[in-house]
This record gives sequence, C-alpha cells and structure tokens, in this order.
Amino acid sequence: MNIATSTSTKASIDARVLRLKAKASDAQAVDPRPTTLPLGREREEDALVEIAAAAVNPSDVKAAMGMMPYAVFPRTPGRDFSGTVIDGPRNLIGTEVFGSSGDLGIRRDGTHASHFLVEAKALVAMPKNISLQEAAGIGVPFVTAAEGFSRAGFPRGGDIVLIMGVNGRVGQAAAQIATWRGARVIGVVRKAEGYEGHAGAPVEIVDSSSRDVAEAVGDMTNGHGADIVFNTVGDPYFQAAHKSLAKEGRQILIAAIKPVVEFNIFEFYRGRHTYVGIDTLALSSIETGDVLRSLLPGFESGALKPFAIDAASVYPLAKAREAYQAVMGSARSRVLLDPKL
Repeated sequence: MNIATSTSTKASIDARVLRLKAKASDAQAVDPRPTTLPLGREREEDALVEIAAAAVNPSDVKAAMGMMPYAVFPRTPGRDFSGTVIDGPRNLIGTEVFGSSGDLGIRRDGTHASHFLVEAKALVAMPKNISLQEAAGIGVPFVTAAEGFSRAGFPRGGDIVLIMGVNGRVGQAAAQIATWRGARVIGVVRKAEGYEGHAGAPVEIVDSSSRDVAEAVGDMTNGHGADIVFNTVGDPYFQAAHKSLAKEGRQILIAAIKPVVEFNIFEFYRGRHTYVGIDTLALSSIETGDVLRSLLPGFESGALKPFAIDAASVYPLAKAREAYQAVMGSARSRVLLDPKL
C-alpha cells in the first residue's frame, strides 16, 4: 500500500475498498468487489482512519439492493468500524477509535475498506477493556437500542421492559441497556430457548410459540404490564406489544415486515400510550458518535459488553460476498470484515 505525505502533513492513501457500482437485482446478486481508490483528507474537520475491522449489518445488504431510496452509487458500503487514526487533528493521530453512522456506506462512502474518511467529531475513543474486533461490532445494534430508549425515555429502576425479539442483536443491546439502568427485563422469543446475551440482571423469557404474550406478561407483572415495549420485529408482534403495555406505556418500533397493521385507537388513547419510531439511518456520523459516547461508562465498567466475535465469522475483503451472504442468511454471530486478512 502506497502512502505519500504532503508538506501539509495530509496523507494520501491507495486504499483497498469494496465497491458497489449499482444496486443489486436481488439478494443473491449482492457482490461487492475489492478495488483500489486514492483517498486523502481534504477537509480540516476530517480524519483518515486505518480500518481494523468493520461489521456487516442487514442494512448494508438492504442498501446494496436499492431498498434505501437515498442510497447513492457507486459507493463503498459499511456503517460500523474500528481502527486507528493516521491523519487528522494532531491530538487524534495514533488513537484507536470506533464508531458507526446512518449515512456512511449509504449516502457516502463507508467502512468496508482498508481506510476511510469521516469527521473527527464522529470518532469515539476505544475503551481499554474492549478489543478492536469487538468494538467494530458495537455500532448499529447499540446505537439503535440507545436511540430508542433516548427518544422514548430511558427505563428507571423498577420499570418493566418487554423486548420483542430479545435474542436479536438489537434485542440483546436493549436488554443490556435496560438492566444497566435497573429495569426488570422480559424477553420474547419465537421458540423454546433462553436468553443468549449479556445482561446485568436475569432476563425472563416468554416463548411466543407456546403462550399468548400479553397474557403471560400480565401474569408475570400482576396485571401491570410493560412500561416500555421495545419491538425489534415490528408487525408480527405489534398487537401483542400493544396489549402488553401498562398505562402510559411506550412502544418503540424499529422494523417492519408488512408496513400496515390494525390499530385500536380507543385502547391507544385510553391507555395514554406513546409510540416511538426509530430510524438510525437518519443520524449523521457525528450524531451517532454522540450516542456511542453516552454508552462508554457502561462499556468501561463492564455493565455493557460487546458481542462475542467468532473467528469463523470474520472475513477478508476478498471474501466479502460470503460475508454478505452470511448476513442475508440471518447469521446469529456478528459478521466482520478484516482488511488485513
């Protein structure tokens, strides 16, 4: 890799990047190819980051298929990352950082590369107790969970939080944040299984394949219901979530399979409910960095933990198509790209 430094100390890089020339016709046609692009810092507010690892998210695959109307082509995909600053503000050079974004990899070039450019204010200094690979997997799931709670109101000690799809990555992040805040967490799963993630307190489970969710939540809470429902799935659990809400309860929605649901307005206003929609793609890199910084005390204390990284789910850029296919196949492990492999 060629690196040249100008008299202004701004580095020019022949970066190895994945490139999407146009939207894919279907999921099987998603095939980002490695290529080389010159990359250099042109704005004082930017930093040049050498990527250590970058996660592959479902939104990366959806954007590649043209499911995001504001996605631009050609572009380098990728939202989440960890790495080292090699050019930018002097106080950051050599610093190990991580981050995520709603616009990287979708409206502008992203992180599935050996290097990328981003605003220096978007970079979050690495906690010392987390590896670079672990940090690369934090982004989208934890930002989505934190933004949901921020908009709906963070749970307080004694609150009951019901998480639909608790074993998904956003579900696990939500369970971690909720227990960190002192809430009691009840998780909903589709089959007989326990909670798979970290949490600061036991996570109670409702198997939706064997029991009515709202009825179970009522029994488990002595009829109170859930103060917050974090619905990571959308319409399949919409009615169960609605009927599980306590008076003045809030439902957070981040996804949908079918966009239209039946909605009982009478129960909504009589229950004094609040519904909150979350789209992290609307967040800039800097706004996303601010969300991640708010979680640093949890990660530094060990109350929050990154997802475990399976070596079999870490791919070189040359095998990016395999990594994307793993995400399309709903891989339970966090899928990463490592440009040094």
